[in-house]
Amino acid sequence: MTWRHFGVVVGGILLLVIAMGISRFAFTPILPYMRQDVGFSFQEASYLASSNYIGYFIGAIWAGFLYKRRKDILIWSVVINVLSVLLMGIVDFFTVWLVLRLIAGITGGLIFVLTSSVIMDYLAHHALAKWSGYLFSGIGLGIALSGLIVPFLAERVLWTGAWIGLGILSAIFVVCIHILWRPVEVPELKKIEKTADTRVVKGFMLWLIVAYGFEGLGYIITGTFLVDIIHHIPALMDYAGYSWVVVGLAAVPSAPIWTVLLEKTSAITLLVSAYSLQIIGILLPVFSQTVSSVLLSSFLYGLTFVGIVTLTTAYARKRYPQQSGVVVSLLTSVYAFGQIIGPLFAGEIVSIYHDQLAALAFAGVMVTVALIILCVGRMLTVRQEVLTE
Repeated sequence: MTWRHFGVVVGGILLLVIAMGISRFAFTPILPYMRQDVGFSFQEASYLASSNYIGYFIGAIWAGFLYKRRKDILIWSVVINVLSVLLMGIVDFFTVWLVLRLIAGITGGLIFVLTSSVIMDYLAHHALAKWSGYLFSGIGLGIALSGLIVPFLAERVLWTGAWIGLGILSAIFVVCIHILWRPVEVPELKKIEKTADTRVVKGFMLWLIVAYGFEGLGYIITGTFLVDIIHHIPALMDYAGYSWVVVGLAAVPSAPIWTVLLEKTSAITLLVSAYSLQIIGILLPVFSQTVSSVLLSSFLYGLTFVGIVTLTTAYARKRYPQQSGVVVSLLTSVYAFGQIIGPLFAGEIVSIYHDQLAALAFAGVMVTVALIILCVGRMLTVRQEVLTE
């Protein structure tokens, strides 16, 4: 890999640091500070989370219809995304926060799908497809950064200063991206006429998409409320911030690790393993509220949720190399829909049972459903292929 190619990949990583690790997931470590100072409920927090995920859903679908000027749209999306983060620390109205989280979600969805498509196509064109997994390490890197920076800033300049500080850091990354991506030319995509051969929702892909939707529903509850839940367990309060740092540190090498394993094992086998480990990670704090169980839970969660994104996206793009934008957009949209309703379910469950751990239990059940769908779908698809031979 030349320095130019390396720079392009680093630029892509920084794009996901901004859109996913900071704009999206910094809300998780900031939430306890916001709730403490502002005083809104767990249910109101779920509205803010779902507003962001509704936006992400819109952005992911929108990205699937973009064939021209993708680089320009991507850059403008990043600029608007960074502004939405800065304004979260400047404006002090709940209704405006809902709008800002919506905007952050829309631009985040556009950034994720466009960056994934552009980088994967770029690397494939230069026979460097094996490096594609490193792109998704940006999610974990951003989470680790937010996990370290938020407590430091929030304890000195409150949660408003944390948002502003993260916005300034994101703006610096935007400058770096502009420099690194200056030589990158993103070709216009040709719209493929729909036929029976180009239809992506068929066979095992249908099962994979549905499972991915349930995964989105289950994983996002943990991804949104983990720090807040730990923060409200008196014996573990001091470890709440560390838990999110562990998630990020585990997520950074996650994509490369799963990508290397993908060269030796099938994507489906690895997905089954990743789903199983994630279920254990999500449910651990439900049954054991100790420091070691919480940190292990955070590690397993960070190791698997980025891995599942990496494996699912890689499998889909390998199946439909000429429709990478469409298939990534479709998967991300279904994933995003699960994320929209996940926090809302969590809010209702906590209001009924008056126990935040009930939300984690529900999340674990949803990911278990996703695993069952994945296994049943694979079994039925293989049986169908044998019968048609």
